[in-house]
Amino acid sequence: MAVKKAKLMPTFSYEGVDRKGLKIKGELPAKNMALAKVTLRKQGITVRKITQKREIEFLNKLFKKKVTTLDITIFTRQLATMMKAGVPLVQSFEIVAEGLDNPSMRDVVLGIKGEVEGGNTFAGALRKYPQYFDELFCSLVESGEQSGALETMLDRVAVYKEKSELLKQKIKKAMKYPATVVVVAIIVTIILMVKVVPVFQDLFSSFGADLPAFTQMVVSMSKWMQSYWFILIIGIGALIFGFMEAKQRSKKFRDFLDKTALKLPIFGDLVYKSIIARYSRTLATTFAAGVPLIDALESTAGATNNVVYERAVMRIRDDVATGQQLQFAMRQTQRFPSMAIQMVAIGEESGALDSMLDKVATHFENEVDNAVDGLTSMMEPLIMAVLGVLVGGLVIAMYLPIFQMGSVV
Repeated sequence: MAVKKAKLMPTFSYEGVDRKGLKIKGELPAKNMALAKVTLRKQGITVRKITQKREIEFLNKLFKKKVTTLDITIFTRQLATMMKAGVPLVQSFEIVAEGLDNPSMRDVVLGIKGEVEGGNTFAGALRKYPQYFDELFCSLVESGEQSGALETMLDRVAVYKEKSELLKQKIKKAMKYPATVVVVAIIVTIILMVKVVPVFQDLFSSFGADLPAFTQMVVSMSKWMQSYWFILIIGIGALIFGFMEAKQRSKKFRDFLDKTALKLPIFGDLVYKSIIARYSRTLATTFAAGVPLIDALESTAGATNNVVYERAVMRIRDDVATGQQLQFAMRQTQRFPSMAIQMVAIGEESGALDSMLDKVATHFENEVDNAVDGLTSMMEPLIMAVLGVLVGGLVIAMYLPIFQMGSVV
């Protein structure tokens, strides 16, 4: 059954008196005013005045920062630190919320605090925000609550989120540099074609001689761009919009992208290593948390973020459910490296599967790090060559007729 996305609760401004008779005022998120009054009364505050903050929802959506995975990671680590220090859960929410820079994330934390104060479990409160906390996160927290070791489980979840975020940042680092340079190259080329080439075009028209074929081609492209630049912009915008819509709405298109990503000549190996690292890290974290292996594999399948490996992991889950060892099930998919399979085999034999999976994850995370550094070093001369061909080609096309005139003279 699909879980509906939770809306952020309204915020109430209040003024009152605490148990010591001191005046106090502040803000509190709650589902309604009655619940806000009950919550304040439980905190020992006698309410004198309480009003709901009226905010323009459109402006909030427009200007409020979105909650990112980094915000969730920071929240998890800070909460784990507070609880390991012996701070009660509800008080930990207050302390963490005060230290958050993102107002949207602060609202989420205070909303979770209100749910817990209202009698909900921590995992149940997290499930009110499925757009921020996935089922894996909620299941691990629920496991920690049931076993009475929530602070230990939060620490494991924090480590998992930090490793996952670091891996994601490494992948973004590898993609960001070439993408930025390509965009800059396209912008520079368009400026040259629209602003610089026409100046040379006026000069060439006074020559009265036939232009070289290369120069004529560049001039023709420049004329087209001057006349139909808006079509070019609309076309690029439509292409980007169509890509994003197809990715969001079409599962077949997403599956095609996942399969293509693994076959790319340069980036494919990087994607492959990052998937193995995510698989190992997620399975190690869930298994160490006491989650049964079959359930852990089901959670891990979605965490791979690739349809090819999601299907492979679900096949492993089915094989393990019939009594096969994990190492044999992994080998049959032919999707995992020998090193990972051998480490899993050792872990199963020694009874330290979570430890061995953790070592596999660390190894492939280091491999991703090295691959990103190597890819960046390799891309720099390649990108410079592409820029040289684009810009240098335009310069040569513009000066070729001048060189020919000089040779005639």
